[in-house]
Amino acid sequence: MASASTEYISASTNRFNHAAAIGPASSLIAFGSHNFVALWDASDAVNKGIYATLPGHEAQVTVVHFLNERLLASADENGVVLLRRKTQDGKWKISSKTQAHTKSISALTSSGDLLVTGASDSLVKVWSIAEHNDSLVEVQSIDLKGRYALDIKVTNLPNTSSLIMAIGSTERNIQLWVRGEDQFQKVASLFGHEDWIRTLAFSPSGPQANPSLTLASGSQDGNIRLWLIEEIQNAPPVKAGELTDDVLDAFEASLGDVGDADEGGRQLSLKRYVVGVKTATEGQRRYSVTLDALLVGHEAGVTSLEWRPAQTGSSLPSILSTSTDSSLIIWSPVSRTTGASSADSDSLWIVRQRFGDVGGQRLGGFVGGLWARKGAEALAWGWNGCWRRWRYQEANDRWAEATAIGGHQGPVRGASWSPGGEYLISTGLDQTTRAHGKLVSGERANTWAEIARPQIHGYDVIDVAHLDSLKFVSVSDEKVARVFEAPKGFASLVKAHGILSDIEENTRPLAASLPPLGLSNKAVTGADADPKPLESDHSSASLPLEGELQATTLWPETEKVFGHGYELIALATSHSGTLLATACKSTSPEHAVIRVHETKTWQLFGTPLAGHALTVTRIAFSPDDRYILTVSRDRTWRVFALEPDAGYRPVSFDKSHARIIWDCAWSPTGSFFATAARDKTVRVWKAESWKNLAVLKLDEAATAVDVAVFPDSRNAMAIGLENGVVLIYSCREDTLAKWTLELTLDSTLACNSHIFRVLWRPTIDATNPHNRILAICSEDRTLRVVNINLAVG
Repeated sequence: MASASTEYISASTNRFNHAAAIGPASSLIAFGSHNFVALWDASDAVNKGIYATLPGHEAQVTVVHFLNERLLASADENGVVLLRRKTQDGKWKISSKTQAHTKSISALTSSGDLLVTGASDSLVKVWSIAEHNDSLVEVQSIDLKGRYALDIKVTNLPNTSSLIMAIGSTERNIQLWVRGEDQFQKVASLFGHEDWIRTLAFSPSGPQANPSLTLASGSQDGNIRLWLIEEIQNAPPVKAGELTDDVLDAFEASLGDVGDADEGGRQLSLKRYVVGVKTATEGQRRYSVTLDALLVGHEAGVTSLEWRPAQTGSSLPSILSTSTDSSLIIWSPVSRTTGASSADSDSLWIVRQRFGDVGGQRLGGFVGGLWARKGAEALAWGWNGCWRRWRYQEANDRWAEATAIGGHQGPVRGASWSPGGEYLISTGLDQTTRAHGKLVSGERANTWAEIARPQIHGYDVIDVAHLDSLKFVSVSDEKVARVFEAPKGFASLVKAHGILSDIEENTRPLAASLPPLGLSNKAVTGADADPKPLESDHSSASLPLEGELQATTLWPETEKVFGHGYELIALATSHSGTLLATACKSTSPEHAVIRVHETKTWQLFGTPLAGHALTVTRIAFSPDDRYILTVSRDRTWRVFALEPDAGYRPVSFDKSHARIIWDCAWSPTGSFFATAARDKTVRVWKAESWKNLAVLKLDEAATAVDVAVFPDSRNAMAIGLENGVVLIYSCREDTLAKWTLELTLDSTLACNSHIFRVLWRPTIDATNPHNRILAICSEDRTLRVVNINLAVG
């Protein structure tokens, strides 16, 4: 019986500071990646990475929020809110879908059976969650009058069941709302920040008798403010109408004008705000809100704030903050008099630990952060969508960075297996090339990981092809193909983890560097070079961390191949590694040619291969390199045959497809090839006679195809569709006209949008010959490696 399972998912996190959340009582991290929610178990000591993805959204996910351990909310740019409930078998099923807003949702929070959402339509809505089916019923709508909420937090006021809601928005003040019975009422506006309020966080609820609550606010002005909310004991009764805008206006007027101080900074207001709440069951209560502390340490806007979960044996509060200055800071209070850790009223908040990059050198900095493992780990994701993680080591009282996860921040356009199938290189429109491998030895044996980032470019990287196990060619949105060869650092890494063996290290440069404003990676040969090569800072037996992937795992560029008049769009290398074929974007036959180069001299091999009228979309060498197959936007395929010492010449073509042909692939035996087109068909063609053997009619446009052979002599054809589904067909070699659908990989195993490439791993696992590995590249920004089993049942 045919089956499939996920081996590896490489995915990035969306650039929204509420796009990730962690389970209240676990280390299950859910984060938005493109239009789905990815699940990562941060408590997994081996770090197997993303283990599942949850489809359902039709736009980018902007907010993810755990209501409890079994209920997960997510929202998107279309204003849709999905609630998912965890079933008994551990799967997350959509329990309700609500069109909550007309525009992108920017904030979402909950308290009990209430859900609050804020969006760029300037509305904040309060919803009641139905107990029987998780449907949302709107109970209140708040108009922010042209502003929109960037963060919303709700919690209980001290010593009462009444709720207080803080709203940070695209203005300088924080709005406080109190819900006594059935509606929130605005009771105060907290002034002090000089820019938009990006993030808010209420301190964890303590004992019921605790008379105080702290609200932390972070702004684009780079500062964090702590607001102390305390119940006023023995307060006089609340007068009728006291909770009106008139009282609020009086409070604001009493603050006076906040001008510039003599030192050029903003004056601090210690004005006490007074808010009240009245309920039928708990009577009347009054609370004061005062500025308790101003935390200055970030050099740019604060993007997220998280209170550290309460730890056993410690009542000391801590706050994790992230910023666009590429730093994380852990803040905690100390006594003003003794300097010792203290949470007393006279305490002073200081920087306890700073992580990240000095000087904010990473573009975009950190987007958001989380605590994991009950406060023993601090995590954050950056502008490039990759995570970084620091783990507290109690034995030596220090924090150390640990490996995390990441992926392309743009559509994954191309990929290539090394000739022996040891590892995989992917390319994306985020202008990076990434190497991924399955570790054979070490503590993470039998798990996949990103092991290098050979190319960080200035143009979108379109495709890649290997020349040998440690050399590849990539093409980008430019007129040149670039050749890269692995440095000593990469060779040491793959040998240490058993990915490759019997490779020469000593003759290779140590690493590579990318000059400022440059596009070509330069070889680093001296140990005193900057940046340091990977092995000088990090053991070759350890996987590179995210900072090292960005800075020290580049491959030197060894050659540039010119010749085309427009940006390159397709390439292929011969199986012998001696030839490189390239094609460029074209709207005329003059430029719709394939140029073939020898890889020793990089001279043109024969004359350019003409015949197509529009852009060539894919090039494929036959297994024996005797033929070159090309497909094009002009709806034709063409085959060119090798002539001794004369290059390739045209031998056949066909125009049976009615729409653009996206992809083509030879069978490993070379007896046939397949073409996949937008006309919702895949056609199978006999080699040398060039006759059409079969037509597979599909429900969606076919965008990718590849063929493998299983040990029982069955041909397996993987077909990627425009909607993200992957189909697996099979047939016997002697019945190529009859193909059987074996598997359909839907969005839970495959992707959520356009498939660009499907690639069978070129080698077979001798221990389980019925298993084959399939790599999938998609517009949803994921690279997926799936295990396909076609065992005869």
